[in-house]
Amino acid sequence: MGQSCVRPLRFLHLRSANTRRFSAAATELSILCSQGYVKEAFNKFSFLIWDNPSHFSYLLQACIQEKSFSLTKQLHSLIVTSGCFRDKFVSNHLLNAYSKLGQLDIAVSLFDKLPKRNVMSFNILIGGYVQIGDLESASKVFDEMGERNLASWNAMITGLTQFEFNERALSLFTRMYGLGYLPDAFTFGSVLRGCAGLKDLNKGRQVHGCGLKLGLEGDFVVASSLAHMYMRSGSLREGEIVIMSMPDQTMAAWNTLIAGRAQNGCFEGALELYNLVKIAGFRPDKITFVSVISSCSELATIGQGQQIHSDVIKTGAISVVAVVSSLISMYSKCGCLDEAEKIFEEREEADIVLWSAMISAYGFHGMGKNAVELFHRMEQEGLAPNHITLLSLLYACSHSGMKDEGLEFFDLMVEKYNVEPQLVHYTCVVDLLGRAGCLQEAEALIRSMPVKPDGVIWKTLLSACKIHKNADMARSIAEEVLRIDPEDSASYVLLANVQASAKRWKSVSEVRKSMKDRGVKKEPGISWLELKNQVHHFIIGDKSHPQSDEVDVYLKELIAQLKLEGYVPDTGSVLHDMELEEKEYNLVHHSEKLAIAFALMNTPEGFPIRIMKNLRICGDCHMAIKYISQMKKREIIVRDSSRFHHFKDGCCSCGDYW
Repeated sequence: MGQSCVRPLRFLHLRSANTRRFSAAATELSILCSQGYVKEAFNKFSFLIWDNPSHFSYLLQACIQEKSFSLTKQLHSLIVTSGCFRDKFVSNHLLNAYSKLGQLDIAVSLFDKLPKRNVMSFNILIGGYVQIGDLESASKVFDEMGERNLASWNAMITGLTQFEFNERALSLFTRMYGLGYLPDAFTFGSVLRGCAGLKDLNKGRQVHGCGLKLGLEGDFVVASSLAHMYMRSGSLREGEIVIMSMPDQTMAAWNTLIAGRAQNGCFEGALELYNLVKIAGFRPDKITFVSVISSCSELATIGQGQQIHSDVIKTGAISVVAVVSSLISMYSKCGCLDEAEKIFEEREEADIVLWSAMISAYGFHGMGKNAVELFHRMEQEGLAPNHITLLSLLYACSHSGMKDEGLEFFDLMVEKYNVEPQLVHYTCVVDLLGRAGCLQEAEALIRSMPVKPDGVIWKTLLSACKIHKNADMARSIAEEVLRIDPEDSASYVLLANVQASAKRWKSVSEVRKSMKDRGVKKEPGISWLELKNQVHHFIIGDKSHPQSDEVDVYLKELIAQLKLEGYVPDTGSVLHDMELEEKEYNLVHHSEKLAIAFALMNTPEGFPIRIMKNLRICGDCHMAIKYISQMKKREIIVRDSSRFHHFKDGCCSCGDYW
């Protein structure tokens, strides 16, 4: 009796010991694989793998991590010769490895040979196609599935939103929900990104309601996606409410809020939040820095930009390409091109994004030759341009009067660089031709290009009509713009300007009446500058600035001095048929003149003046600032909506070509 009881106990003890041994071995196998030691793991634990082939999954996962196609092929051979290929779990992991490594031809061949397919097999193949952007093949596999699970729907919806097929993604979500599948946080994250991409507030709110019904509003991914959707769709307030109602405010949540403010033009609000985040003890990351540096770019607040640059260095984010690119852009847009060049030359990576940013900076400052030289230097280093690089290059040529070079680069886009021109590239070429006076050629390009024209490209040509005072053509081009966007105030103003230059006051009155009838208001000109970390704004007719009266007196005296030097106000550019004295008063009080007068009053002699304006600088202000720079011996840098103007010793860097 005693001996018969001992044997089963000894057997159970041995089996328990073996279980512990195998469990420890499996743990060590997993650790070795996670560290990339695939061959070592196989050699040491082959006994475990042959005992339980499911452990091949560790090895295959390591191949994906190490991006090793050769090791995957070796394991594939072992799996087939050992007969483990019949195991669904193992074969799916092998299929997943090839898919994740981008070897879709092999993955498809393997899928066709699978002895036992399940939902996971189909999902893996869909994911593989999505990864390489082949959404049509992914859709075909999805449609062929006899059985689907939530992961199948998520894979397709995510793929569609990732490549901005947002309408299709929302349609698929509706179909899925109608069939009774309950979406999870992952589904909602993707669908809300789709709503954000469409900037469709109504659909976003419907998805929000669906999430509330399912009790997912407290999920971090859903809440962040909701906030992003509201902010991208223009409802900053609703996005902020979502963020503030989250139980835990993480840095990711703050990033969503800061980015939302920046995207909605609330740049000062984004910088205020940044300061609050630091006071609260959070550590800003690369996403934070891109948003706040971009805000400094838009406001042209060089002081705050420099402080943030210092924070970037302290946190070690100076090696991040997106952050460095933002810094190049920020210094460039603040008029500090030397600093932008310095950051570019000190870069750690030879990334195309940084080259594109620096080419763009040269273009914005009207330094087309520098942009072209840098482009050729980039080519010599073996980097191929993308559509953004070429757009920046075309822009640089356009703003430097380099028509022939610009047209040559445009022709080479497809022939040499294999980049299909988009609407923005055609717009740059129209600008290039228009500035050069080739108005008919520019119009012919718009009417013959393979993409549908938008209001911007027609408005670009309308602006060229203003430069070359072609009143007849301006009228027909304005009709094209207003057919697309009848509420666009800039087009009315451009047309009225052309008619005013031709002294067609009746036509000017008709344009103004049309604006009034449609309720269209002209965007007011605003100029601003930063002085001692404070931003000062100036608008014609606005008396809210504390030094407004002193500025008016100073400006009146300044204009009188300029006239003695030869300055003659360009009253022909004033839209109204009014008395000469009244026209001069309007010209004198343009916002950029007010800002410059304030700067001259409040900065030491010889100190450079940096002014920003929301609209394009007018011809009269351009002429007046040239005289001011010479008479006051000041460098005056003006950033308008189109480019930079560096005024010095009576000359402008644009060469009167803007």
